Amino acid sequence: MKEKEIERLTKLKQIENQIHSNGFNNICGIDEAGRGPLAGPVVVAGVVMPFNSMIEGVNDSKKVSEKKRELLYDQIIDQAISYSIAVVEQDVIDEINILNATKLGVTKVIDELSIRPDLVITDALEHIDTRGVPYEAFIKGDAKCYSIAAASIIAKVTRDRIMREWDEVYPQYNFAQHKGYGTAKHIEAIKECGLCPIHRRSFTKKFV
Repeated sequence: MKEKEIERLTKLKQIENQIHSNGFNNICGIDEAGRGPLAGPVVVAGVVMPFNSMIEGVNDSKKVSEKKRELLYDQIIDQAISYSIAVVEQDVIDEINILNATKLGVTKVIDELSIRPDLVITDALEHIDTRGVPYEAFIKGDAKCYSIAAASIIAKVTRDRIMREWDEVYPQYNFAQHKGYGTAKHIEAIKECGLCPIHRRSFTKKFV
């Protein structure tokens, strides 16, 4: 690994190193993918990484190419002490709103971890049910905390895979390309074809 990458990762781990020095060993980073799209689920992922983990390339998923994210996904899962993924579907999003759906996903992630973490850290998400586990929220946490960044990659890859599968079912919307986000072509397809079952009704009212 190049010295510059070691420096970047060391900086990315500073917050968690400080938390670890305060006596918290198993730190679960949690992040989501898909709060903004017009279609598909929101995916929440949580991951507890070993204290000495330093996977080259781990970063906020938005700063990593799709191809690289796929490779990192496997490396993160291989190294993780524990990880879990919650998929909250569009009908739930429509029923309870996207913020509450994301919070529900966080609780599901904690329920599904194989260990009980000592601390949960999130990307700015507060007022969440962490099943009694203490938590801290960091603004832009996916760019500041190693395990939140790792969780962001798990969530993003999982959701992208789901949307590629839906593209096979509803090719007219081109979900594989835009992953359900409100691009001009996606909105055009909605106006031309109407909504399909995976569209979020609460997000698409002005287009139909």
